[in-house]
Amino acid sequence: MNETLVLMENIDKAFPGVQALKQCRFELRAGEVHALVGENGAGKSTLMKVLTGVYPKDSGHIVYQGKEITIPNTKAAQDLGISIIHQELNLMPHLTVAQNIYIGREPRRAVKLFLNDRELHEKVSRLLQRMNLNLDPGTRVSELTVAKQQMVEIAKALSFDAQVLIMDEPTAALTDSEIEDLFRMIEQLRSSGVGIVYISHRMEELKRISDRITIMRDGCYIDTVATDNVTIEEIIAKMVGRPVYTGNKPEVASGQREKVLEVRNLNRGSELKEISFHLNKGEILGFAGLMGAGRTEVARAIFGADPIDSGEILIHGNKVRIQQPHDAVAQGIGYLSEDRKRFGLMVDMDVKTNIAVASYRRFRSAWGGMHDEAIAQAAAGYVDTMKIKTPSIDQQVKYLSGGNQQKVVISKWLERDCDILIFDEPTRGIDVGAKSEIYKLLDELAEQGKSILMISSELPEIIRMSHRILVMCEGRITGELSRGEATQEAIMRYATMRN
Repeated sequence: MNETLVLMENIDKAFPGVQALKQCRFELRAGEVHALVGENGAGKSTLMKVLTGVYPKDSGHIVYQGKEITIPNTKAAQDLGISIIHQELNLMPHLTVAQNIYIGREPRRAVKLFLNDRELHEKVSRLLQRMNLNLDPGTRVSELTVAKQQMVEIAKALSFDAQVLIMDEPTAALTDSEIEDLFRMIEQLRSSGVGIVYISHRMEELKRISDRITIMRDGCYIDTVATDNVTIEEIIAKMVGRPVYTGNKPEVASGQREKVLEVRNLNRGSELKEISFHLNKGEILGFAGLMGAGRTEVARAIFGADPIDSGEILIHGNKVRIQQPHDAVAQGIGYLSEDRKRFGLMVDMDVKTNIAVASYRRFRSAWGGMHDEAIAQAAAGYVDTMKIKTPSIDQQVKYLSGGNQQKVVISKWLERDCDILIFDEPTRGIDVGAKSEIYKLLDELAEQGKSILMISSELPEIIRMSHRILVMCEGRITGELSRGEATQEAIMRYATMRN
């Protein structure tokens, strides 16, 4: 199955003021998983939107199954057998599995006015059996896990007899076991001759699942390499085109540091049970555990976003009462949620407003107005020091990349001068170059005396960044590891240690 399915050559695409693609190429073979990588803004999504008919190309050639073609719209791509599964799933939760798969193409009875539900369920059942999926066609999509919904999206694509399947960050919201299920499905598709384009920031996944990797940077094609013949470090170097931060933390003895935050016997329903720990000045304390272990619940409880049943929180040795986020901020605590767009940013507002919003009282004049020049000056300072890539401080945040949005949230809490920073999945959904910058920033903040509680589901990240690691399972802290003791095996042992 080495025949070429898709060949894109010399593809150009420009938008007003931006050359998004410059002489790009991409080749996909039948029965191949071909990874497409690059930093945010490298052109990956634009290239795939050209292939799926979302954007017309300005110049270049697309050859599909040996014939040069034009793809004027998404329906034309679908009719050709080219489908995409977006990171944000496009399913209707109130409809059933079968209805979602054949929406707009439902089998009809002899009288065309009426749908043939029996034939619909039979067609979907055959399709799901072919995919070895144990799903009831009559189940409402809202009742399915994210992983099962993703399988429905794949089934929908295959119902169009897809020969090319594009997966955009398919594992972003999946647990480890769900990722294994997805990989098994990918292997089935590969063996049946489907060509898969796999877009992901997770380098370890790419090494495991892909056959070849195409690397893009700044809208340009850089290289295509056989996965087995390249290291992760080499891939990253080609992606970013600049040195990547590889800071090395020294071991820190906890007894040598001032306790900035102390939590004693914190409880909340069945979610949190007898949580006790401390955070030292200038320390990065990692929280590890499987999805649902209670890590985010700890962060939200400390920040006052969720009420607690019992327990104590001490700041610099003094017991404090935190009933809402405003109380936490007043105590010098900043919280960067894992869902930055929902809880951390006002995406329809500009950069300067987002940076200043937690410190508005400082910028307010005696007569109630705002010192706009001071806000602009502060925002411009953070854009410079944090290296936020934005056309101006007046740019709406929704138009920034994920990594730059994260830097805006961090700037907001730095402007507030918080001593304690809670980072929940700080690098989720951002590329390796932006990750490197976030890592460097966290280390610099710790060196300046800021205290950081970091939650991450990526074990290499939590091991690399933490001075100490606490591991949770089913709402309890089951283990503590020093930097020297921390291994992926040790973390997983505590993460599965049920009480």
